[in-house]
Amino acid sequence: MPSTAELWPLIHDQRAKVAEMLSSLSDAEWNASSLCKGWRVRDVAAHCVETNLMTPARFMGKMLSTGFRFHAMSDRGIATHAQQSPAELLAQYRQTMLRTTTPPGPKVAMLAEAVIHGEDMARPTARRIDASPAVLIAAANFTRGAQPLLHGKTRSAGLAFRATDVEWSTGEGPEVSGPLTSIIIAIAGRKAGLEQLTGDGVPTLSSRL
Repeated sequence: MPSTAELWPLIHDQRAKVAEMLSSLSDAEWNASSLCKGWRVRDVAAHCVETNLMTPARFMGKMLSTGFRFHAMSDRGIATHAQQSPAELLAQYRQTMLRTTTPPGPKVAMLAEAVIHGEDMARPTARRIDASPAVLIAAANFTRGAQPLLHGKTRSAGLAFRATDVEWSTGEGPEVSGPLTSIIIAIAGRKAGLEQLTGDGVPTLSSRL
């Protein structure tokens, strides 16, 4: 896993690529359904802004105010951006994307979030975000072992994964292979990730989504 000093340039680079993708969207595409159930593309972007602004103290305060219900906290954060135009949301995303504050937890989670939520917005709008191998490998290693929220550890248990576009493989059992971005978002619970995956382990992974 990259060190903290190595992680922040990767996080910032990936967030910049997400911002570039968002800048290409029409107003209609900002309102398209994302891969996150119940969230539009603009809602995911608003959630990313809230994450970029997060600090441990801010996180705990917001969790306390929602009775320690993470999804309620996320929805409340998104609601604070409801009146912003796409241009305003994009500007705020760019203003916050180089911050180095995080909620409690491993900083690599911020890298995985940039990859996963970037795909949540890009795929439904037929856009592509080209992440570097270093970004994808770090995000994949984290996502596969993440249990709270992402449930990646449960979904990937007993399966072998092999990327076909970068040098990365892990696990034992029936194989799941394909582009690493697709592996990551499938492990994170996105059915859209299954479309580019092959192997004897795909039915098992699919049953866990």
